[in-house]
Amino acid sequence: MKKLVKSLLPLALAAVAVGAAAQEFPGSKPITIYVPFAAGGPTDKVARDLAEALRKPLGGATILVDNAAGAGGSIGANKVAKAPADGYTLLVHHIGMATMPTLVRNIPFKVESDFEYVGMINDVPMTLIGKPTLPANNYKELMAWLQANKGKINLGNAGVGSASHLCGMLFQHAVGVDMTAVPYKGTGPAMTDLMGGQIDLMCDQTTNTTSVIEGKKVKAFAVTSPKRLTVPALKDLPTMQEVGVKDFNVSIFHGLYAPKGTPAPVLKKLNDALKAALKDPEFVKREEGLGAIVVNDRRVEPAEHKKFVLSEINKWSPLIKAANVYVD
Repeated sequence: MKKLVKSLLPLALAAVAVGAAAQEFPGSKPITIYVPFAAGGPTDKVARDLAEALRKPLGGATILVDNAAGAGGSIGANKVAKAPADGYTLLVHHIGMATMPTLVRNIPFKVESDFEYVGMINDVPMTLIGKPTLPANNYKELMAWLQANKGKINLGNAGVGSASHLCGMLFQHAVGVDMTAVPYKGTGPAMTDLMGGQIDLMCDQTTNTTSVIEGKKVKAFAVTSPKRLTVPALKDLPTMQEVGVKDFNVSIFHGLYAPKGTPAPVLKKLNDALKAALKDPEFVKREEGLGAIVVNDRRVEPAEHKKFVLSEINKWSPLIKAANVYVD
């Protein structure tokens, strides 16, 4: 009996320690949210807005946002996968959670099993935009220009594996026109070159394109949502379906993740805080002003979010394999 008590004592003490840590979470220790892309990009904007909205429901906690870009979003994700499972290191990632398993060679973690799924944040449609000097002024004219300039068209993106890369890849496939992909280290430099006329086209998230469309710094041709958007700068843009490109509904989701093994009480606090943040009027206003759709369905629940991501892996894997595009 004494031996049994001695063997169970460390487990009991560990359980008490975990329970105590969960009870005081987040306490005075800062929480760091990693963004696996460059600062100033669409995912970075979402993460920083979310960090602000999470502070109040987490008792005024200090929440930092850190950027760890590279390798199709896998570098930042790996930092979180390998971090202590205590709730103080989190990840905001986009559709890359569904594409990394196929896109990234020798990925150092498993999306399906190395993370706790806290919940989904938003859906973000994409916009097809062009340089301001492009002679086309609407989608029909754009298609005529594409046909007349085959072999000369440059299509920019924020890097291999980025949302803009995936959308651009699908667009080329849908319209049957090969274009030269020009990858950048982040959306910022890609957008700068598009506005300056160094590249011709780009397909990117509304969170990054709404302001430049509104400022008439680029030309906009279509959105990838099933319905037209209500944002003033985008409300007159047709959907890809309207212009004749069937089944081109591309939405870039963002989700919140923690390292595998994070205590259930801590995850519950994080999920409750996320739900509160998604109802914060200021957060909703910011997201909707950028064309993003804040999640208000079952995907905010951890199990449903994970189920959705797994379905997206099955959706994107054959497309990536067919394109034969990978990140080392």
